[in-house]
Amino acid sequence: MKQPVCPEDDLQSVFDAAPAGSAIYLAEGTWRQKTVIRTPGLHLIGAGAEKTVIAYDDYALKKDEAGREYNTFRTWTMAVCASDVHMEDLAIINDSLSPEIKGQEVALSVCGDSFQMDRCLLRSTQDTLFLGPLPPDLIERYQGFLPDELRQRQILHQKFFRCRIEGTVDFIFGCGEAVFDDCEIRSLRDARDIGYLAAPSHSLCQENGFLFRNCAITCEDGVSPGSIYLARPWRDYGLCRFENCCCGMHIAPAGFDKWNDTNRDRTARFYEFPPVPGRVGWINRS
Repeated sequence: MKQPVCPEDDLQSVFDAAPAGSAIYLAEGTWRQKTVIRTPGLHLIGAGAEKTVIAYDDYALKKDEAGREYNTFRTWTMAVCASDVHMEDLAIINDSLSPEIKGQEVALSVCGDSFQMDRCLLRSTQDTLFLGPLPPDLIERYQGFLPDELRQRQILHQKFFRCRIEGTVDFIFGCGEAVFDDCEIRSLRDARDIGYLAAPSHSLCQENGFLFRNCAITCEDGVSPGSIYLARPWRDYGLCRFENCCCGMHIAPAGFDKWNDTNRDRTARFYEFPPVPGRVGWINRS
């Protein structure tokens, strides 16, 4: 095995210098650095999700050098802009906190295809994990504001195995076609005392959205019973499936929310299996 990269090393330089398809071993420790992966096929291997940590603290209402707000989609701690990237046994964290004051705070933004994570931790508050691509209207809106590598147009695919993903509001969101197997989806306390796990924005032509399979839907101490919804549709046809997941008492009896004053309960595609008695009727349509 190659000598592990240490926290004293510049992680961005390591990513940029690595050949396509290579493995990068990360030692125990914390990198406080904002990074982008542009090399396809990189395999990041940490020493454990509690031991190898990449962290930063950008937030949506922060101003850049031109006086512009960062916006949700520039707050990531790490952005993956290449295909076939694989990560295991590490943590990616945005520790800005106080989203009710600072706005959204992304930990990981995935804008590359065939992404995979295993035994990792993702932690932030609002908007922890973005699964690209963006909805088409935002691809157009952010032309000239976001770089092209963050404005991918093709359908992207992601897989998460045995990971823990933590957040407060809409903390798994986007148009990606993603599978979460045997993961823990953990709601954190929020000053607003309401939360949403997923905010899908898939188009009607997409038949695969977010699939949560055999996942534990948990919360930290202090989250109010019935205050968290499994999902709400960020765009009209958002698609979420929950199969054989175990939900705690923090999940609202209705299960899903239609997103403020919209009529997305008529178009969004939300499903649970096995069906849960008492859920609002529109979620279990076939």
